[in-house]
Amino acid sequence: MTTTTQTTPIAAAFARARAAGRIALIPYVMSGYPDEATSEAVAVALGEAGADIIELGVPFSDPLADGATIQVASERALANGMTLRKAVALAGRVSAHVSTPLVMMGYYNPIFSYGIARFCVDAAAAGVAGLIVPDLPPEESATLQQAAAGHGIELVFLVTPTSTNKRIAQVAEAAGKTGGGFIYCVSLSGVTGARDRLPEGLAAFIARVRSHTSLPLAVGFGVSRPAHVAEIARIADGAVVASALINTLDAAAPDERVGAAVDYLRTLQDAPAVG
Repeated sequence: MTTTTQTTPIAAAFARARAAGRIALIPYVMSGYPDEATSEAVAVALGEAGADIIELGVPFSDPLADGATIQVASERALANGMTLRKAVALAGRVSAHVSTPLVMMGYYNPIFSYGIARFCVDAAAAGVAGLIVPDLPPEESATLQQAAAGHGIELVFLVTPTSTNKRIAQVAEAAGKTGGGFIYCVSLSGVTGARDRLPEGLAAFIARVRSHTSLPLAVGFGVSRPAHVAEIARIADGAVVASALINTLDAAAPDERVGAAVDYLRTLQDAPAVG
């Protein structure tokens, strides 16, 4: 089993939630959606409202892990002129207002084009605590992971229900090299998107991952309701909410989007406590 004793902003966020007897909530905000100013305001407001970690998405032209909702948001953000460089700057403005750890979620090509070393310098200066790069497998992650770790940024890896035990062990080992932040457990075999219910077999999948690591486990893909959060709280340490939050923004009037996002977060915070 891979273990870690390193204290980092991400580890501290999970520890605070655990001490409070609750699951860590990780809302996702797409940089530049529905526009840059609103995405910044939403991220700040969610941090002020008690989000444990904020996942800050970076739009990409070919978001292979994302479903229709996030794909549309990504396309809109790109059309608005959002880039990785602008997303880093946005992260800096958010971190200037809230202490909530920021985890940037983006694909590898823009990071590589930016320059790995320069990106890690700039991301660290912007207060980024972690990175999720869904198209970067552990076998090819050493360069980015080492550069990020040199600036106190943790690379978060993903596992899926179809991951073999050998693969899960490999991911756990890679994540544990520099603290790892947490392991992102994709709840289903598919793409992101709000769903009515969590998949059968989720508990068994999480148990398999747990047997390989003591790092916090966060469940994402399809999480949208307080009942989902309550169910995940019994088996994992964190819940990532993405598409459902974007849907909430879409359903609100432009001047009510920030408040709607906060209200939605509060409904999830009201899910039954762990125990």
